[in-house]
Amino acid sequence: MAVQLVLVHGWGFDAGVWTPLRDLLGDMAGDVATVVHDLGFFGHPAEARPEGAAITGAPVVAVGHSLGFMWLLRQRPFAWDALVSVCGMPRFTAAADYPHGVAPRILERMAARMKREPQATVDDFRRRCGVGAVAEGDGKRLDESRLNEGLDWLGEWDLRDSLAAETVPLLALGGEEDEIVPWALSEEIYGRRPGTVLHGAPGGDHGLPQTQAQWCADHLRAFIGELS
Repeated sequence: MAVQLVLVHGWGFDAGVWTPLRDLLGDMAGDVATVVHDLGFFGHPAEARPEGAAITGAPVVAVGHSLGFMWLLRQRPFAWDALVSVCGMPRFTAAADYPHGVAPRILERMAARMKREPQATVDDFRRRCGVGAVAEGDGKRLDESRLNEGLDWLGEWDLRDSLAAETVPLLALGGEEDEIVPWALSEEIYGRRPGTVLHGAPGGDHGLPQTQAQWCADHLRAFIGELS
């Protein structure tokens, strides 16, 4: 079955986080076309829409990594036929009715440090994701304003109602050892949600599209096959 995937990365990443997964999906005999939306955390923002994937009439699958999943639910920049969350969530911070979220004080400390030591803040975050610091000489430059804006989104957005209103099939992939979005939170959000398939990667971290790209590709293939 031919499909169009539109991929949106999370905070502290750029479009490159999807490269291993895109390479693996490229062996599906031309049945999968991917385009990537770049939120601009390292400059060079790029808007992606399904028509850029160039498979006319094929179902659209929106794939969000972490904050990218929230961004899709919030902005709804195009219509989709299915959703995929990779280490994603509808709300990041904990609340009385959302106990497995991240304590707001942790995000507040991160935002404060971001203003003093932006590079160290991003590098430490990426290490916790399992992907390592931004390599010197790779041409990436932090857009500090955009990164700070992204932290505001994580602290302010609550898209639980938007997620609850979704009726399309949803695949949720999470890391069982994720230090950013705890597996308990993924289970709480997706475990009993109708129309949702949840898979946890043993030993998986927050950088799943890079660190366990083959695992993600296998589950995406199975999900795409079931859409037919």
